[in-house]
Amino acid sequence: MQRETVWLVEDEQGIADTLVYMLQQEGFAVEVFERGLPVLDKARQQVPDVMILDVGLPDISGFELCRQLLALHPALPVLFLTARSEEVDRLLGLEIGADDYVAKPFSPREVCARVRTLLRRVKKFSTPSPVIRIGHFELNEPAAQICWFDTPLALTRYEFLLLKTLLKSPGRVWSRQQLMDSVWEDAQDTYDRTVDTHIKTLRAKLRAINPDLSPINTHRGMGYSLRGL
Repeated sequence: MQRETVWLVEDEQGIADTLVYMLQQEGFAVEVFERGLPVLDKARQQVPDVMILDVGLPDISGFELCRQLLALHPALPVLFLTARSEEVDRLLGLEIGADDYVAKPFSPREVCARVRTLLRRVKKFSTPSPVIRIGHFELNEPAAQICWFDTPLALTRYEFLLLKTLLKSPGRVWSRQQLMDSVWEDAQDTYDRTVDTHIKTLRAKLRAINPDLSPINTHRGMGYSLRGL
């Protein structure tokens, strides 16, 4: 299992050594920088899971370094580590995009705990979107919603299920029986023409949004497919 990475930008050797030891004990892969500019160079090629920044660096302000890092990686979690405890400094750090702020002297265990909290927060809000884009369609299955050219389609239950089935396998030719088996619970009691009727109403609703495209194709003697998305 790949370890989560922490970049620590701290010019005080004693503090850096203590934090590296604690973070490594917690299972993190840690890289230490005494200055800020080398961090910017490396951040153009890769990005850590969490960044810990000291405000008082010898070559660049930690605040300015944070601004430039977030310009490269807007979602990068940043924890400020500094001797400055004044409210104005804390607010400035948070306003430019930092996620948390720890004033020296501090407990190394507290820093590790805050890093864990930041990672949990990032994972919580980086859950993949339920919306799937297929050409000009957007399928939001949990919400039972399909959009066509960014316009929500007002679909009946079976229209939604039918179009969703076609969207899940673009280009595949579905026979009427296959569509009935996939969409209707009581497929044995459903007539072939029921599929045709729903395809007709689906086409009308799609045409009302974009009359120039007809993505549902008829394959005579075979069935239907979704193409030209």
